[in-house]
Amino acid sequence: MVERVTLYRAPTTVADADAIADWLRGRVDAEVAVRDRLLTQVRDDDLPEAFADARVLSPYDPETGNTMLGIVRYEERAIENPDRAGGVIYDGVDVQQALNARLPADERGLDHLHVPLLDRVLGTWGDHDGRWHKRVNVLGQPALVSVPGLYEAPAKPEDYYKEQQRHAMLSGDTPPREVLESQVEGDFLVEDDPRTTEALKGYVLQAVHYLRTGEAFCDDERCRLHNPHRQPGVVDSQLRDPEFCPDHAEAYQ
Repeated sequence: MVERVTLYRAPTTVADADAIADWLRGRVDAEVAVRDRLLTQVRDDDLPEAFADARVLSPYDPETGNTMLGIVRYEERAIENPDRAGGVIYDGVDVQQALNARLPADERGLDHLHVPLLDRVLGTWGDHDGRWHKRVNVLGQPALVSVPGLYEAPAKPEDYYKEQQRHAMLSGDTPPREVLESQVEGDFLVEDDPRTTEALKGYVLQAVHYLRTGEAFCDDERCRLHNPHRQPGVVDSQLRDPEFCPDHAEAYQ
């Protein structure tokens, strides 16, 4: 039984942990609290190396980790100054294990769920297709929610990639993201999207639901507990009514 939920802020992002917590309090029978950035609170001398060890090296290689001194120094700076981090994918399971080991011993039980909003891109390895997949959340303890993953993990509308290819053929390079976003019709979330907080509410609730029931995601595309693979599906499940499918409305409406 989940009795306590603690969210952690991601101050370098537009995600509002306090607003998510307020929404969550009306839907779960648990004490909901908010703390400042988790990586700052649990940092120790070995955490930068743990992040270096969790780095994804290639989209098609399950092996991770580069603990050369320069990489570890980068991770030290990224923990201390998160504005400087970016462009790296981390094994979400490895990061989860590293952070779990650093939670206070008396708060590590499954009755107290920790949900850090992270400014890192997380991925999980897909045995079925032999490549890494970016994720919005990694369920468990702690349950990791990647704010940049909200923009990068679900695929954008097909026209986005067609326009990207067309531009590359004409000019020989990849167009700036802002150009593509202005030229492609369709609803999808972009970096620092003002809808970020609203969209993340459902992903945080998924973490609570998983610990409560053992159910990972809902198959109904209209439900906030759905985990879509494409951006239009994120908009449908997280930003449009109804909030929940009939099966989950009774529990969370």
